[in-house]
Amino acid sequence: MAVRDIVIIDEEKCNGCGQCVTACAEGAIEIVDGKARLIGEIYCDGLGACLGECPQGAIRIEKREASAFDEKATKAHLAQQVQGRQAEKISDRSIPAKPAGGGFVCPGTRTQQFQKPLRPTAAGETDDSACSELSHWPVQLMLVSPHAPYFKNADLLLVADCVPFAMAGFHSRFLRGRSIAVGCPKLDNSEFYVEKLAEIIRSNALKSLAVVHMEVPCCFGLTQIAKKAVEAAGENLVFEDITIDLQGNVLIQERRK
Repeated sequence: MAVRDIVIIDEEKCNGCGQCVTACAEGAIEIVDGKARLIGEIYCDGLGACLGECPQGAIRIEKREASAFDEKATKAHLAQQVQGRQAEKISDRSIPAKPAGGGFVCPGTRTQQFQKPLRPTAAGETDDSACSELSHWPVQLMLVSPHAPYFKNADLLLVADCVPFAMAGFHSRFLRGRSIAVGCPKLDNSEFYVEKLAEIIRSNALKSLAVVHMEVPCCFGLTQIAKKAVEAAGENLVFEDITIDLQGNVLIQERRK
């Protein structure tokens, strides 16, 4: 066993609310006997997406000797959870499915991939110009799993969360054919973002990385996060840096190392 970052849960503080369960994309935490428990070290990647979701402050990351994160075993574990939810045959789809071992998996954090639908035009033909180009869920960098299948060999778009509101043509101009991760360099944890993005880069042999941010000074922090993550991942990955002005126009578009 190697020394690495891993989740530790203070059972005395835990009230069993289950919010950490829904935040863990790897299914490493479950509610057992009314308390959140790490059910296996091999399922915990140590990145701590669950930390900010605990209202009791019962979770922290500590560096200690632990079994290595096992991506293959984690995928099998998640597949088993899905089978458990399907077996329950819950008729009311408004109620989150309950995986084996307790706890709830929130639909908002469950890894999903989907095809873009074609919408019929007035003439009965299909028109995809008005459709969303989003191909997966979730999109928040805080929530995505570095080992999600939609990152494999992908063209990754790292986007400041204000960009799609400012830019009317964001989907057709940038999102089409790309996977996406969204965050705010001013309001979110930049150090966490660097570690999470570095793990995505290390694990997925990305084809490219494009960073899209607003022209306001704080938003340029997303470019710095990307550069630090590429360096930490040890990959010689060239990425594109795109600046959007407040009217939604492309102000600067350049490739950087």
